[in-house]
Amino acid sequence: MATYFLRRLLLVVPTFLGITLAVFVITHFVPGGPVERRIMQLQMAATTQGGAVGAGRLSTTLPEEAIEEIRRYYGFDKPVHIRYLQWLWNVLHLDLGTSYIYQDPVWDVIKSRFPVSVFLGLTGFLLSYLVCVPLGVLKAIRHGSRFDFLSSTIVFLGYSVPGWALGTALLVLFGGGSFWNVFPLGGFRPDNWEYLNAGEKVVAQARHMFLPVLCYMVGSFATLTILTKNSLLENLGQDYVRTAFAKGLGERRVIFVHALRNSLIPIATGLGHVFSLILAGSFLIERVFNIDGMGYLGYTSILQRDYPVALGILVIGSLLMLIGNILSDVIYALVDPRIRFK
Repeated sequence: MATYFLRRLLLVVPTFLGITLAVFVITHFVPGGPVERRIMQLQMAATTQGGAVGAGRLSTTLPEEAIEEIRRYYGFDKPVHIRYLQWLWNVLHLDLGTSYIYQDPVWDVIKSRFPVSVFLGLTGFLLSYLVCVPLGVLKAIRHGSRFDFLSSTIVFLGYSVPGWALGTALLVLFGGGSFWNVFPLGGFRPDNWEYLNAGEKVVAQARHMFLPVLCYMVGSFATLTILTKNSLLENLGQDYVRTAFAKGLGERRVIFVHALRNSLIPIATGLGHVFSLILAGSFLIERVFNIDGMGYLGYTSILQRDYPVALGILVIGSLLMLIGNILSDVIYALVDPRIRFK
């Protein structure tokens, strides 16, 4: 087993290189990059100041020397493979570069969004397990009943709706200014946060986070619920469960002590992805609710062609995802002694 996990750790290196290289090359050839944006800004500034701006190509507007200087400033004067190797060397030295938009180190820009993403990720993760696991158990116990049918309909309807689309609909129905003015229109916290007492802060934070967390959960709600139900149903049909009933054990003890313990083994593997919670959520969900977290930062960095920030988020996210996959295998092997990786 140790050999298996050692191979998995070694595979992190080529996988990481493949992910970052593919995205880096794409960003190099995508139109509207930082060079084009900077040239456009200079053109607009010249127009505002009364400068003559031609209607032809960009190269006729600015001197060729100025364009080459802009390309040199952003590093686009070198071949893409040289730029990638330089960027990778800096990443290995824990240097993610400097943001084109914020003019601050990328790590500082990303670090300021960590608390928001951790809060949303942990809240959605814990609530998903606290709600979906009991719901899946209840559906398995009452399999084929009206409750099972109605809950499955609601679960799959929610699963079929994208989280950002659900968020937009909920804001229209329950957001500020609507008929049911229950929740604010967006933001992580109210503007008067520092003037609130402890109780008011709890209520305000809950009102701001209820709709976003609900949208975060809806994607995994059906998967986790049905996985719990099917796993418990499978274990209820095993020989050891029939033996337990034959010995005279009560139904509650057989289900919740014997069958449920083994049914939670596949679900426990999801705990390995707890490290990736720092980047949990969707770019579009945070955009809809105007929450300044990692998702919203990634969304704006892509639109504004802030490549250092986008690549910095990619580095952190891919590493956490790869480590989380390995940790899931470790947890699977620990909770299920039948598993042997060879």
